[in-house]
Amino acid sequence: MNALLAFSRGVDWVTERIGRGVYWLLLAAVLISTVNALVRYTFDIGSNAFLEAQWYLFAAVFTLGAGYVFLHDQHVRIDVLAGKLPRKVQVWIDVIGIGVFLIPLCIFIVWTSLPSVGRAIETGEVSANPGGLIRWPLYALVPIGFTLLALQSASELFKRIAFLAGAGPDPHAKPEETADEVFLHEMQREQEEREAREAAAALAAKVGDTTGGRP
Repeated sequence: MNALLAFSRGVDWVTERIGRGVYWLLLAAVLISTVNALVRYTFDIGSNAFLEAQWYLFAAVFTLGAGYVFLHDQHVRIDVLAGKLPRKVQVWIDVIGIGVFLIPLCIFIVWTSLPSVGRAIETGEVSANPGGLIRWPLYALVPIGFTLLALQSASELFKRIAFLAGAGPDPHAKPEETADEVFLHEMQREQEEREAREAAAALAAKVGDTTGGRP
C-alpha cells in the first residue's frame, strides 16, 4: 500500500505541474484570439494559422488539463442519489467507476488514436485551409492527454483503495486552509461586519431625521 501511495504522490506532483503549465496555454489562446480579432477588423487581414492555433491551444487545455481537474475533484458530478449514500459507499462507486470504466476507456482511446498520429507524421498532413498548420501535434494531444488522465485515474483509484483500507485520508476531504487563506477570510469577515455596522448607523440616522429626533 505504501508503494501505491508513493506512486500516487508522484503522479499528483506531475499532474499539478502540468496543470499549472496549462494556465499559460489558456493565456496564449486569449492573446492570439485578441490579436487576430484586432488585425482582422483593423486591417482586414485574416490568418488561418492564427485561427487554427487557437483551436490547437484550446484542445491542449482540454486534453492536458483533464488530469489536473480530476486531481482537484472538479469534474462534473451528478450526486442526486450518490450524495445521500454513506461515505464509503460513495468511494466504492468511485472505485468501480474508475477501475471498470474510466481507465479502460483511456487505454482504448490511446491505443486507437496512435495509428492516426503515426500516419499524420509519416505523410506530413497539413490543414486543408490555406496557410493552415500541420496536423500531427493536434492528433498527438489525444494519446498524450488520455495517458495523463489514465495515470491520474490510477492515482485516484489507489487513494480511494487506501481510504477503504484505513491507510489513507478521505480523497474528497477539503485541504486545510493555509495561513494566508485564513487571514484573507478573517479580513473579509471584518469588512462585512464593518459594512453592516455602517449600514445600520446610516439607517438609524435616516430614521432620526425622518422623525425629527423624536423617540
